[in-house]
Amino acid sequence: MAWFRRTKENISPETQKKDLPDGLWEKCPECGEILHKKQIESNFWTCTKCSYHFRIGADEYIRLILDEGSFKEMNKKMKSADPLGFVDTKRYSDRIEQTIKNTGLFDAVKTGTGTINKTEVAFGCMDFKFIGGSMGSVVGEKLARLADKAAKSRIPLIIVSASGGARMMEGALSLMQMAKTSARLSVLDREGIPYISIMTDPTTGGTTASYAMLGDINIAEPKALIGFAGPRVIKQTIGRDLPEGFQKSEFLLDHGFVDKVVHRKDMKHTISQLLELMT
Repeated sequence: MAWFRRTKENISPETQKKDLPDGLWEKCPECGEILHKKQIESNFWTCTKCSYHFRIGADEYIRLILDEGSFKEMNKKMKSADPLGFVDTKRYSDRIEQTIKNTGLFDAVKTGTGTINKTEVAFGCMDFKFIGGSMGSVVGEKLARLADKAAKSRIPLIIVSASGGARMMEGALSLMQMAKTSARLSVLDREGIPYISIMTDPTTGGTTASYAMLGDINIAEPKALIGFAGPRVIKQTIGRDLPEGFQKSEFLLDHGFVDKVVHRKDMKHTISQLLELMT
């Protein structure tokens, strides 16, 4: 029957669905708003409607917090070995090489020096894209060397954390980084050199249990997940329902674990003010 047939000539260009290029739009996980990626970037990688903070990497935080062009990276090409010969779904050594290729990073933290409103600082920033921002031997060593640089040059230290915790593929070696980094930070404390810790979503596990919570000032981004074990594990362990917002930045602020919750757009100004007071 002719009325069930449709020819291409009868379909006008205006009625055809136009596919949008992939990767240009992002849906806010908090409110569901559909946002153009340029719109998100111009708003400090936050939602223009509800201020949800999208996860961003080390390069974005460097541009956000440090003065333009001031960052000088240290120990850039240091990468993990595989002392345990670890294998899960693939060899750890292969996973490292593949992640380096996919992300352009050599491990889960970038470290170096830069300036914030012309004040020189030692700056480290973790990147969740690299094996969940996990803390292995390289992360611990790079942050230890960064703390040594801060102590030697007598400049403030700032670390931005985004981590799933210690890197299981390195076993006890990854756990040793907790002690190593904490010991280096104690040197800064004795020397009276400021250390500001910034916690982003998520900051968990061994990272939280060491340098992330040891700042002279602990700052968190809004609604960031911060804790040691995850809420599901804790609930199963204690057999009780957890308070609303448990392990979120605002809950930790109310209970004294965090000193300040700061919107990303205000982060540089807030740190600059704190450095003026502390130095």
